[in-house]
Amino acid sequence: MKRDVRMPRWQLTDAMMRLVLPSPSNPLAVRGVRLAYDTVAADYAAYLPDTRAEAPLDLAMIDAFAEAVTLGDGAPVLDAGCGAGRMSRYLAERGCLVEGVDLSPNMVSMARRDHQDLVFTVGSLTNLPYPDDRFGGVMLWYSIIHTPPAGQAGIFAEAARVLRPTGHLLVGFQSGEGTRDVAGAYRQFGHEIQLERYLYTADQVASELEAAGLREVCRLVRRAQGTEKDDQAVLLATAP
Repeated sequence: MKRDVRMPRWQLTDAMMRLVLPSPSNPLAVRGVRLAYDTVAADYAAYLPDTRAEAPLDLAMIDAFAEAVTLGDGAPVLDAGCGAGRMSRYLAERGCLVEGVDLSPNMVSMARRDHQDLVFTVGSLTNLPYPDDRFGGVMLWYSIIHTPPAGQAGIFAEAARVLRPTGHLLVGFQSGEGTRDVAGAYRQFGHEIQLERYLYTADQVASELEAAGLREVCRLVRRAQGTEKDDQAVLLATAP
């Protein structure tokens, strides 16, 4: 059940609710994203500790992913771009054996502090610190949004590499075209950072999945709700 969130002196924004950590292909961009999230990690963990940002339809897609994974051979699930661990907790509560990885050391510190029974590692989505065929499921929950188009193939290739045969992948993102400046979401907390996110259509992401050798199973594209500025999309795919 979604809780009614009433926070004093501020309001959850779409940018704040959807910031998690990918790894852009440009090394300078990687450092910029890491610095931004290292800077805001404590506030992120404090103001977005759970799934209050997700719509019921979003959670239904995650539930379908979790059910598909837990019906398999019990292999672990990777929360890739886990941020402060809020979605790792959600997966764990649905029976998944979860591990999280994130670009930001400070975000990983928050995840380890708040979810001490789960395993979190610092790492890049384009160079995951895991062997081939390690996971029964990989979730990229708004983890591709700071990576430009040229870097998308690397993310999905790595996700496919660590995914076991017949494993499942779930990816969530804002749907559309162009870029958005999301740094303003943190100015109210006194943080001056530089951070952009990229919009992609469901068809664009489906093409990346196919190029990585994965097969789309289903997709959700819904209209923006509440403080969201853009439509939201979720794709579920499987490995051969």
